Amino acid sequence: MANIANTRIVIVATDGFEQVELTEPQKQLADAGAAVHIATPDGSDIKGWDKDHWGDTTTADMKIEDIDVAAYDAMVLPGGQINPDVLRAKADVVQKIKDFAATGKPLAAICHAPWLLIEADLVRGKRLTSFTSIRTDLKNAGADAVDEQVATDGNLITSRNPGDLDAFCAAITEAVANNAGKAA
Repeated sequence: MANIANTRIVIVATDGFEQVELTEPQKQLADAGAAVHIATPDGSDIKGWDKDHWGDTTTADMKIEDIDVAAYDAMVLPGGQINPDVLRAKADVVQKIKDFAATGKPLAAICHAPWLLIEADLVRGKRLTSFTSIRTDLKNAGADAVDEQVATDGNLITSRNPGDLDAFCAAITEAVANNAGKAA
């Protein structure tokens, strides 16, 4: 795995995120050298969803509105059904995602999180993947929806489900390393 020391990655989530889709990227990206921060709607700690029951509480570092998009090298959007569905109804969160996408830096979404990319109007003409049940949503929004572990198109990195987490994290790490190299 590429070394991404001295980089900063923000994970955007709220209650009901699929537990492993936040904790595993948090761990793997930190292990690769990144400083990883968790941003939530109001800066409060959040509770995960672990397959079929409420999971662990994750400590928040900041409010989503306080993310300085220029200060981060990547943004990660974990899935779960509840988390992205709640976040996509918050105009300020959607705008923050749009603002981050405009930087051209890696923006990664797994499972149901591509709903947020749809809401931010970022998917038209892009080759993306997602959890099976929302692939039609991607198609209806104009994306070329594929069934692959990871689909990367420009700065967008998408993945299907928890079984793809190693490939998802590797793609994020590689994209951050490549992007950081361009900035150096």
